[in-house]
Amino acid sequence: MSTAVKKKRKKQPQLSVETVSRRPQQNRSQASLERMLAAARELMLERGEDFTLQEVSRTGDVSIGSIYLRFESKDNLVRAVIANTLEEIARDEEAMLDAVRAGATSLATLMPAYVDAYAEVLRGNAPLLRLARERAATDSLVAEPGKRSAMRSAAAGAAAMLDYRGEFGGDDHETKATSAYHVIFATLARQLSLGSPSESTQSYDWELLKRELGRMCLAYLKSDN
Repeated sequence: MSTAVKKKRKKQPQLSVETVSRRPQQNRSQASLERMLAAARELMLERGEDFTLQEVSRTGDVSIGSIYLRFESKDNLVRAVIANTLEEIARDEEAMLDAVRAGATSLATLMPAYVDAYAEVLRGNAPLLRLARERAATDSLVAEPGKRSAMRSAAAGAAAMLDYRGEFGGDDHETKATSAYHVIFATLARQLSLGSPSESTQSYDWELLKRELGRMCLAYLKSDN
C-alpha cells in the first residue's frame, strides 16, 4: 500500500477543545479560555462566523495575545466552540433519555414523551447545530465528529424504543426503531432548518407537530407491516 493511501486512511483526531487548542499553564489561563469560548459562542450566535478575534478579545475581556497563545487560528476557536456544543448535546440527550425512560410504562407513553423531549433538545441547540452543519460541509475535523454524534443519537433513540419491542408489530424490530428515529429527526430538523441552508420550511404549530409525530411513529411501530 502506498504512503499516499496510508495517509488518506489516517484516522482523524477526536474533535475537542483540547485537540484544537494549547493547554493552559495555570488556573487563570483556564478561566481565560472559558471566556474566549463564551465570547466566540455569543458572536457565532449573533452572526455566524462573521466575527474577528479582536471582537472575541473585547467581548470576552481577554487579550488578543492570550487568544493566540491558546488558538493558532480563528478556525480552531470555531472548532472548539462546536466541540463544546457537541459535548453539551450528548449530555443533554443522555439526561433526556434517562428521564423519558424512567417515566415511561409502555410504548404508548414512551413515544410522545420521547418526541417532545428530543424536539426540545434539538430546538435549544438549533442555532449552533446549523453552524456546525454548515462548517462540516468543508471541514473534515467537524464533519467526522458530527457524523459520530448523529449515529450516537440514532442508536440511543432506537434503543429507547426497543425497550418495548414486545409491543412492536412485525418481525424486524431493529429496522422499525431505526426508521422511526430517522423520521422523527428528519421532520424536526426540517422544521428547525437544520438541513441545507436553502431548505425552506413551512410555518407549522410546534406543539401540534410534536404531538402528531409521536402518534404517527407509535402507529408505525405497532403496525404489522
